Order: sequence, then structure tokens, then C-alpha cells
Amino acid sequence: MEKQDGKQMITRKFLIGLFIILILVITLPALMSGPSPPIPDMPATQPTVVEPPPPASFEDIVPPGDRADGAVLLRVLIDGEIVVFTLERYLIGVVSAEMPAHFELEALKAQAVVARTNALYTIHVMPKENHPEADACTDHTCCTGFRSDNQLRDLWGDEYDYFLPKIVTAVIETDSEVILYGDEPIFAAFHSSSAGRTESSTNIWAVDFPYLVSVASPETAVHVPDFVSTVTIPIHTFIETILDVHPDAIFDGSPEWWIVDTEQTESGRVYQLTIGGIPVKGTELRSMFGLRSTFFFFEWFDSEIQFTTTGFGHGIGMSQFGANTMAIAGVNHREILHAYYTGISITR
Repeated sequence: MEKQDGKQMITRKFLIGLFIILILVITLPALMSGPSPPIPDMPATQPTVVEPPPPASFEDIVPPGDRADGAVLLRVLIDGEIVVFTLERYLIGVVSAEMPAHFELEALKAQAVVARTNALYTIHVMPKENHPEADACTDHTCCTGFRSDNQLRDLWGDEYDYFLPKIVTAVIETDSEVILYGDEPIFAAFHSSSAGRTESSTNIWAVDFPYLVSVASPETAVHVPDFVSTVTIPIHTFIETILDVHPDAIFDGSPEWWIVDTEQTESGRVYQLTIGGIPVKGTELRSMFGLRSTFFFFEWFDSEIQFTTTGFGHGIGMSQFGANTMAIAGVNHREILHAYYTGISITR
């Protein structure tokens, strides 16, 4: 009886095991190929929003302090209206307009002293007849260029917070520095670049400023974009332009004989030449044809004349690219000014 019960027990376990295996065989493939069990919803992660810092205000960049330039008030004519600035604020706008902000700091400091000197020259030595009601204007053909804070933000964009402090530093670190000849502020003329030497004021303006004489200037094509440039003019346009100003000029024969007797100044610039039998100043020819300077030579081609110029500007006083070239070499702003203005002193 016990053996029979044992056999029955073994048979029962065998059948149960077989049943379990059968179930696994049937359901395991379905479990393996079926859809994944659902994943509980997780709350969405929001990206971190980093707010950009607010742009620096002009007042934040210009540090407070009792400086001499801040005690002087100027009446400046801007778009027909008189605006009163401190001399310091005015100089920041002038230096920003007149010299590239990427120039070396010592060059910018030299420009700041030049700007300050010219402002005081206009006030104390030679007031402007064009606007007796104002000490200065923002027309560069009359006084000097000037840029407002909004104009600088538009000009510099993302670099505003870098360039403006640099200009402010140039102005503040030269606070009250002025260039004198004798006891008076000088007319501190300046220009963009020279071709080895600056020009004397007598050769351009027929005015003898003893401190504005020809001196060496170090910039080259390595330092100055478009240092050498060309202007090509059709012969018929050249003739018409000259005759508009000098109707007695004669253009007979070969073009090679139309321009003769070229006279050059000590700096190598064209002082005067004879065109069609008429004496013409180099400055006049520059104005007629939009030449970058009076340091030029010309060549005749089949139906054109080509002018090749070096440097940019009238060439008198401080060369800005020359000043920057000196600053790169380690020359400080006072040494730069003494190099370009002869017989001067610099005082606070």
C-alpha cells in the first residue's frame, strides 16, 4: 500500500512539473516579444534659464571722483542744439570718434591730450566764428568728431563693455594734461597716417605754426590698412574736372605733356604742379579727385590716368597710426606727443 502511494506521489509531482514546463513553453515567447511594461510618468525637467547680465551703464563705467576735467563745462553744438558737457564727458565722446578703440592705450592717451588741448585752444585762443554761442561742435570739418553713448553702443555692440572703459582710462589717466607752446594751448592738428614724414603747416595752410613742422613718422604698410591706394580716372573725366575749375587750361598734344613741373615738399608730398599750362596746388588736385593724400605720383595709360597715393590725410601734426606704431614699441603718450609737436611742453 505504501509503495503504491509512493508511486502515485511521484507520478503527481511528475505531472505537475510537466504542466509547469508546458505553461512556460507556451507563455515565454509571448512575454519576450510583447510590449514593455508601462513606465510611470515622470515630471518633465525644465531647462535652466540663465539671464544675461544687464549692459553696463555709462555712469557705471566712468568712476566717480573729483577730477579737473569734470569741473570744466563746455557748450557743444549737436544737430542745431546746445548741449552742456563736462570736459571729461566731451573728451570721451571725441576720442571714441576720432581714434579706433582697438589702438594701444598710450596712443589713445595721446589722442585724449590732443582733444583736450584743441578744446582749450578753441575756447581761449581761437574761438570758432561758425558758432559763437558754442565752445565746440560735432562737425569734424569745423571742430572735431563726437559720438554719443547710443552711437557707441551701436558701433561697438558686444564689445562696448571692453572698449568704453579703455577710452575712459585714456581720458582719466591724462586728466588736465595740455600741450603748450609758450604759455598757450596749441592747435594740435592730427591726421590718419603719413608716408615716412609729416607735413609742415606752411605747405598746406600757408600758416606758420612753429610746432607743426615736418618730422619723421614710423608707420608703414605693415601697420596701416590701405596705406598705398590708387585712383584711376578716364582721360575725358580728368580734362572735364580740370576745366571746370581752370577753364584756361589747354590739353593739346600727348597727355605726357599735360602735367609738368611737379614740386614736392620736404616730406615728399606734391606742393604744386602745372596742368595744361596752369599752376595747380597738390591740395587742390587731391580735393578734385578724392585722393587720400598729397603724397602721390601719377601714370598715363591709353585712356586713363592713375594716381597712386601713400598715407591718408593732410599730414600735419600727429599721425594716429604713427602714434599707435610707437605705442606698440613701448613709447608712452608724452614721448609720442613730443615726437610730433616741436618745441612744446606738456603740463597739467
